[in-house]
Amino acid sequence: MGKFYERSDIFKYTWDQVAQAFWSRYPNPFSQHVLSEDVVFRQIKDGKLHSKRLLTKTNRIPKWGERFVSTKCVRIVEESVVDPVNKVITTYTRNIGFKSVMTIEEKCVYQMCEDNPKWTVVNRYAWVSSSVFGFARAIQAFGVERFRQNSIKTCRGFNYVLENLFPLIHNQETVPNLIVNKEKLKDKAKKATELAKSKAEVLVAACNPNSQ
Repeated sequence: MGKFYERSDIFKYTWDQVAQAFWSRYPNPFSQHVLSEDVVFRQIKDGKLHSKRLLTKTNRIPKWGERFVSTKCVRIVEESVVDPVNKVITTYTRNIGFKSVMTIEEKCVYQMCEDNPKWTVVNRYAWVSSSVFGFARAIQAFGVERFRQNSIKTCRGFNYVLENLFPLIHNQETVPNLIVNKEKLKDKAKKATELAKSKAEVLVAACNPNSQ
């Protein structure tokens, strides 16, 4: 029957920024298991960008898995649809290697966060299945856990790319506070200057009673 996995992550960047960084996700320090990526198809249809990419990934194989596979590398197909009008990126990913042992199908949806339109949320859905007699449940459980670990790395890697592409935007939440504090300091300095000036005038007048 297979196993299902779901998680959501938030990127503190606008959808436009995430859409721009989407094509520069690799390489990054958190996704070193991604060895290569190649665009094999791309077209614009109905105002949406349709792409298909072929990725090569590698992962450590547990001892019990060595009896089923002879290589650590696996080919992945990623199909994506970018809708710039509704601001949605949808990706469909599946492995075309190791299918006799395990199949992982993933769907990701990137869209504006409802709580904060300046942020972007990605919802991930994964289906893991295996038809290996006697080992299916164990393989599926392993697949879900491996997918969970890789999803965390993927999120960290994407954030790394975003931070490097938009370094001045990364701490955008603190900018308004800095501006407010700066204005407050200016206001306090102005008031202090006016107070000191008025006291000086009083002092001068006191020292020169005949000047009036």
